[in-house]
Amino acid sequence: MADFVQLCIAGVSIGAIYAMAAIGFVLLWQTSNTINFAQGEFVVLPAFAMVLFFVILRFPFVAAMLATVIVSTLLLGFGVKELLVTRLLKMGVLPLVIATIGLSLLIRYSLQQFWTPLALPFPAIFSREPIFLGTIVVSLEEIGNVLFAAVVIGLLQLFIARTKLGWAMQAVAQNRALASVLGINVARLVTITFVLNAALTAMAAILIAPVYLVKYDIGVGLGLKAFYAAIIGGFNQIRGALLGGLLVGVVETLSAAYISSHFRDAFALVILIAVLLLKPEGIWGVKEEWA
Repeated sequence: MADFVQLCIAGVSIGAIYAMAAIGFVLLWQTSNTINFAQGEFVVLPAFAMVLFFVILRFPFVAAMLATVIVSTLLLGFGVKELLVTRLLKMGVLPLVIATIGLSLLIRYSLQQFWTPLALPFPAIFSREPIFLGTIVVSLEEIGNVLFAAVVIGLLQLFIARTKLGWAMQAVAQNRALASVLGINVARLVTITFVLNAALTAMAAILIAPVYLVKYDIGVGLGLKAFYAAIIGGFNQIRGALLGGLLVGVVETLSAAYISSHFRDAFALVILIAVLLLKPEGIWGVKEEWA
């Protein structure tokens, strides 16, 4: 039982990172009907930026984190929205999906060719000293990751639930046409959403860098798991993405420990297929009626 609890805590720790990326998927879909298949690379690029600022240039941690978030929001938030999404959004979802796949390949192999194909070590943000709770042993890093992600997601939820911009985002998510008629600047809100998504992925990068190391191709698996999490929990609900991320993290951790590490990714895919067959809107999603 102690081992099971320890594994669940480890799964929640990594699942919280998946949840942050999954929430980005949900935000983009709600405000712009956009699916960003470069989401994994939106985590990888800030991870490399964090290595640059914190490890190579030796910025203090807080300064390196702020610099990483600023670079991420400018390049992956505002830049991608203005240079790519604005031009393709009017053409429908499919051209934008293809463009984001191309963007993910561009980022991935640019990092491989112009930086390094090797994994870069990253110092632990939180101490890895074990904490003994009776027979249960957890690390400060796992607890720190969960608390850090909880604060970030909580602040995002407060922003959406308690601010005028958040209310406008909810209105656009519910009915874009009516929101536009009521005077809400939809284009501005889409830009804000891309900036929020970039900030979320930058925070996820800061947490995942010490866990997975920093390598050009880790975004492939990370982006897919975040996508699974968003669908499993509910693609139109932030709380659904949170639930999906935690579920994927716990399931893959338990399956790797008790069944086989070679098939750890397969079990999340099995859950995804089951959810699509039994509850297509997701565990916590809301069924949408299409005209």
